[in-house]
Amino acid sequence: MNNERTTIDLAAFSAKVQTLRQAIAEVIVGQDENVELLLTAILAGGHVLIEGVPGVAKTLLAKLVARLIDAKFSRVQFTPDLMPSDVLGTSVFNMKTQEFQFHAGPVFADLVLVDEVNRAPAKTQAALFEVMEERQATIDGTTHPMSPLYTILATQNPVEQEGTYKLPEAQTDRFLMKLTMDYPSADEELRILERHHQDAAFTDLSRIEPVITKAELLGLRALLAGVYAEESLLRYVVDIVQQTRKSRVVFLGASPRASVAILQSAKAYALLQGHDFLTPDDVKAVVPAVLQHRLVLTAEAEMEGYTPQKVARRLLDKVEVPK
Repeated sequence: MNNERTTIDLAAFSAKVQTLRQAIAEVIVGQDENVELLLTAILAGGHVLIEGVPGVAKTLLAKLVARLIDAKFSRVQFTPDLMPSDVLGTSVFNMKTQEFQFHAGPVFADLVLVDEVNRAPAKTQAALFEVMEERQATIDGTTHPMSPLYTILATQNPVEQEGTYKLPEAQTDRFLMKLTMDYPSADEELRILERHHQDAAFTDLSRIEPVITKAELLGLRALLAGVYAEESLLRYVVDIVQQTRKSRVVFLGASPRASVAILQSAKAYALLQGHDFLTPDDVKAVVPAVLQHRLVLTAEAEMEGYTPQKVARRLLDKVEVPK
């Protein structure tokens, strides 16, 4: 293992991140932890599943972040009648050239917002998740690669189940993180009303200008390789994931892919906090979001009121923190 450490110049990085945070705060009230985790996931190069009841700004947050990044953006509204070709695209015969031409679907973009991902049938979901994992699509024998920035931001409503299709565990595992957006506090909701009272169009994203380019974001991602991690912290990540496989309330624990996801997310989180080395707090900050959609609880645990997010936080308390 290479333990040599090189220092990263974080001055320019921190300035860009702070500009992003300020731009988001001008539109989104509260949700500070979810905003930080969303930026972490994008920096780490992972896809994000955003869950919450209607009206808590899931779609607004995803659209805002995409707007702030000067990159190609597309949006897909998933519905029960959506077909894989509606997402991936299809080949159309050109009468003039007497050849088939590929018409790319909305998934061919840098940032793709998939609204209500659990409303599409299994075959359409499978087509999307294949592209998420492979970052390429093979259509009619031709492989079409995605851009280096390719990121999926998907939303789902956990309450309304009529006309929805539950995402299989093997497919949700492709998301780096799952963020849960709750109701705002009374003070935050008051601030939302005050903003609407002063300017009802403050959520009009057409007025928002990008604050970071695609090239700059890819450059920031490249810094992840330079984040230093002690071997004790790698062991800490392994011990956390091992706990998910030993817990009596967990039916299906996290896989090695989760270990890698925690490490990548923690390194990105560390950079966002302004340091180029990993700490236990960086790991703790990302574990619930990385693990909650990867844990399948036992029926007894669910009846007792446990949730994957609560279990992930409790498992953290059982693992000794490295000194």
